[in-house]
Amino acid sequence: MSIAIGMLEFTSIARGIYAADQMLKIADVEIVTASSVCPGKYIVIVQGDVSSVQDSVSLGEKLAEEFLVDSIVIPNVSPAVFPAITGTTMPDEIQALGIMESFSLATMVIAADAILKAADLQPLELRLGNGLGGKSFFTFTGDVGAVSTGIEIGKAIAEEKGLLVNAEIIASPSDRLLSSLF
Repeated sequence: MSIAIGMLEFTSIARGIYAADQMLKIADVEIVTASSVCPGKYIVIVQGDVSSVQDSVSLGEKLAEEFLVDSIVIPNVSPAVFPAITGTTMPDEIQALGIMESFSLATMVIAADAILKAADLQPLELRLGNGLGGKSFFTFTGDVGAVSTGIEIGKAIAEEKGLLVNAEIIASPSDRLLSSLF
């Protein structure tokens, strides 16, 4: 069974919590995360089989009404996306460091999935809105060539939507920098 991920972003925390409850009741999905994010928005990320995630997200969109910012469904999502969202990743070795920054949480999830599928890369963190004024960022590691490929893929996605803030590659990050990141 392929796993899908679905995400909704709301301008109302109350409506987001209500919709999350209803999304769980209509389909066999599990919450990856559901929380308030800056600046006063609410996100719900669910996972499950593609059909269940689509049903859940469709209901969430309908219930959101005027409070919907954005929504996505990614079928066959990279399994490495989940630990990056929850901040539970720590690769054995950090080689080159890629950093992508976006104005949109949903766009960053789409970009992170594409980046991880593009090359031999390991996620570090996928931060969605918390303490970022509504922005998001994704950090990942691999050899310089793989990180460059990932950055190009991620930039193309964010630029297409007009939501790229910046992207950087650090070929050999300082250990002192890394200790401040994790």
